[in-house]
Formats: sequence, structure tokens, C-alpha cells
Amino acid sequence: MQTAIAAIFVFLLVILLHELGHFTVAKLVGIKVNEFSIGMGPKIYQRQKGETKYTLRILPIGGYVNMEGEDEESNDPRGFGKASPLARMAVVAAGAFMNFVLAIIVLSIVSFNIGKPTTVVGDISPNSPAEMAGIMIGDDIIRLNDISIDSWESLSSTISESKLDEEIKVDILRNEEEITIYIKPIQKDGQNIIGIMPSYVSSLPYAIVGGFKKTGMFIKWMFGFLGMVFKGQVSTNDISGPIGVINEVGKAAKMGITSLLIMLGLISVNLGFFNLLPIPALDGSRLVFLFIELLRGKPIDPKKENIIHLIGFAFLISLMVVVTYKDLFKINLFGR
Repeated sequence: MQTAIAAIFVFLLVILLHELGHFTVAKLVGIKVNEFSIGMGPKIYQRQKGETKYTLRILPIGGYVNMEGEDEESNDPRGFGKASPLARMAVVAAGAFMNFVLAIIVLSIVSFNIGKPTTVVGDISPNSPAEMAGIMIGDDIIRLNDISIDSWESLSSTISESKLDEEIKVDILRNEEEITIYIKPIQKDGQNIIGIMPSYVSSLPYAIVGGFKKTGMFIKWMFGFLGMVFKGQVSTNDISGPIGVINEVGKAAKMGITSLLIMLGLISVNLGFFNLLPIPALDGSRLVFLFIELLRGKPIDPKKENIIHLIGFAFLISLMVVVTYKDLFKINLFGR
């Protein structure tokens, strides 16, 4: 049950924000929106407000925006095809943009919950050089080798750059009294350490910066994965479909809200990134066609474009079927 609730929450929020991006920008540029749906499948509630139907459907796995003239010809002056190429590009790109915004917000919350590492000692490893030298929890490290320390990053880098056979002069502040201790570091996993961990404080500016950094890191991962695809280093065994993602969301939910939020941020970045790839049937492909139209001054034949998108859609569905089938074996659903 926990897995199901967590999966519904993640999928609904990620896809809903994606569609809300399309919907909001379409309204802003004057494109007529016939329907904005939360969920998929048979409708269980519908309300007309102005020209738009707002629908709640039975399957809580996303939603969609039905814009006038988006997938068919329309003579309505406010149809999708009647808007300028730049306006339509903004509408198409808004979905992925909202996914990145969601990731930044969610990962900022994660950064705030975790907190900013300080120069105050929060924990000490047993039998470590720090413990043996007399460092105590709550000590504020203010200088290393007479160099002022103002962040955990500078503290950590100074220790890692030190020599193993030389003692580090550590000036600490304990109960408002300055004390000097000498510690000789040891090496663990190829890195010089003295065996201390920082205490953390919540900081809104740090959290916001952390949200942007983590989102950027996830995007970098996506580019790395894409590079592996082009090098032939990725197979269908390395890709997860909805079943695999639900399984991972369930694992994250069991580890706590922070892990679930990190997973939510990763999935949101994933959806936004891959939607911008120039693959037929995805938003990225539509952006390519609109960019060509902007350069040519006239649109590509809609029939030809729809055929390309249809082929791409068929390919994506086929890939999804294969990946889902493999996911079922990965989670041992068949008991093998």
C-alpha cells in the first residue's frame, strides 16, 4: 500500500506539473484549451469553466491538455496552429520547464531538511585520530595550520591535502575558550581523514542553491546516460519502465520522506530532459518542427509531421512493452 500511494503521488505530481506548464502558457498566449484533465481513463467528474472543461479521471497516473487544433485542423482563430511559432514553442517547452522547476523546489526542500554542514563537530568516529587527540562533539574548528576555516568544505579540503606523516595544528573553540590540538590524519578509501563529521543547520539560501546544484547534477547524469546510449553501452536491461520506477519509488518511500523527495526530483528531471530530446512524438521533436517553421516562414505539411510522430509513438510504445516485460522479471514478479 505504501508503494502504491508513493508511486501515485510521484507520477501524478510529475506529470500533472508537466501538463500544467502546457496549460498555463497556452492560456497566457491566447490558445484555446478545450480540456484540462487530471488523471487518465474514464471520467468521474467534470466541470465547465469558461471555454475549458476541467476533468477528473479514474486513473491517477498523470493528465493531459487538449488544445484546439493541436492534433487536427481547426479554423478557430485561437487554435494552436494559428498562434505564432514562438508562442507554440513556448507552450511545448513549458511542460519540461515545469519539471525542472518542480525538481529545483523539491531538491531545495531536501537540502533544507538535510541542512548546511558547519565547522562544528557533530560526530566523531570511534578510535579515530580526532577522538584520540581529544576532539569533542560541539567543538568549533576555527583554524587549521593557522589558516582560518569558515566552511566544512574548506576544512575537509585542507585535511585531505595534508601530509600523512605530519600533524595538523587544529585550533578549536570550546565553551568560548580557544584550544589548540595537534592531530595526525590517517588515510581511508584513498582520502586523508581525522574522523569527524559536521553538525548541520537549516539555511534557506543554502537550500535554494542546493536545489539548483542537485538539479544540475541530475541533468549532467542524463547527458552522461545519453552519451552511453550513443556509444552502445546501454541495453534495455539498463532502462526501467513504469513497473521498475514504481518499484524504486517504493524502496525510496520505505527509506523516508527525504529519499522519496530525491526520487521525485530525479524522475521530474528525467521526464523533462527526455521530453526535450528530438524524438518523434515527444515535445523535443515538436520543437524541432516549430523551429524549422520559424526559419522557413511556413509550416511543414501537418500530414507528414503527424506520420513521423505516429511512427515515433509506435516505437516508444514498443520499447515500453519490452522494458516493462523485463521489469517484471527484475522484480521477480513471476517467481523465477
